[in-house]
Amino acid sequence: MRSAHFKSALLPLVSALFLAGCLDSGGGSGGDDSQTGQIMPAGIAGLSYATASRNGTTDSEGRYRYYPGETLTLKVGDLQLAEGVPVRPVVTPLEFFPDLRAALQIAGTTDEGLQSHRITEQQLLLDVPLINLTRFLLALNWTLNISDGTGIDIRTRVIEQLNVALAELDEPIDFTLPQDEFEAAGNTPSPANQVLSRICFYPADSELCEPAPTDDEIAAAPERPEDEDERDEDVEYREDLENKRDRIQNATRSLEDADVDDARNYLSRELDAITTGLSNRYYLNDDVVAFPATDTAIKTVSVRKIAGQPQLGEIEAVSTREQDVVVHSFGWQSASVDYFVAGESGGESELLVNFRPDDTYRWVKKQLRVIIE
Repeated sequence: MRSAHFKSALLPLVSALFLAGCLDSGGGSGGDDSQTGQIMPAGIAGLSYATASRNGTTDSEGRYRYYPGETLTLKVGDLQLAEGVPVRPVVTPLEFFPDLRAALQIAGTTDEGLQSHRITEQQLLLDVPLINLTRFLLALNWTLNISDGTGIDIRTRVIEQLNVALAELDEPIDFTLPQDEFEAAGNTPSPANQVLSRICFYPADSELCEPAPTDDEIAAAPERPEDEDERDEDVEYREDLENKRDRIQNATRSLEDADVDDARNYLSRELDAITTGLSNRYYLNDDVVAFPATDTAIKTVSVRKIAGQPQLGEIEAVSTREQDVVVHSFGWQSASVDYFVAGESGGESELLVNFRPDDTYRWVKKQLRVIIE
């Protein structure tokens, strides 16, 4: 056998050590053997969390502390988002809902016949309560627009206003409502939009945080003189109040500012980041191998993990050209796949090794190129 394992492949593995830190089980700090988890890869800051042993607020990177085996309760201000969520190094809103957590355990099947969690995740992004909740969290972000790699920043000032607005509602915010009811605006806005309209996402001393001038106040104000010399800079004229009202009203947020596509794009991006980080922790002991056509003995390719031993829950493998390379067997205990060459000189195949680490529902696919000399 001639192995053509690329030395350059080690470079992404080394750089992945940093990424792996976000997804590994965490570690203690300051003599505390609790572990660090995170709400979304880019983080959701400002959420209140509680486990059986801990409670606090997620930091600027969305981090929280926990002990293995606990469950997590999450709130934004006084509004509960989820309870009974199994603690993990990275938790997403898909895991906030019991039915979605159960569905995540059932992988979809790709055209290659391999299992994939991505298919299930994308189907679940059609779930109305999930999208409603995500839209609301996006609308609470201080700067509204979230660029790639940037998390949600829910500031103390926003939470204080949120709690006041929640206490004034006639009906609670219900993420299970149909989309049109949840995002209702106009004369009868939904509870979610009522809350958002009462939050000012500007410094407290900003004009935009003042109450908008009423119609009566505007009607009672004097008309602005056409001659600038006759205008009094200490007087708010009718036109000034109208412009001020428009500025304040235009600064008010609603769920229209975080629409369904925004929520799905955000969730997709974050889920992809988790999958990429997970994939970067694993590699095969060979990338490319070459054998003479006469060498039909059984060969083995093994799964490796950066800074640890692979502990798999499941594994499977297929050959893209079974006439050239045949999968003989595979085993999750050994984290390996056995195969043999069956084709003639000049043939080749990709061996697709697909596996699920035992601490996640997510699948990782790696490729081995087998060349027949």
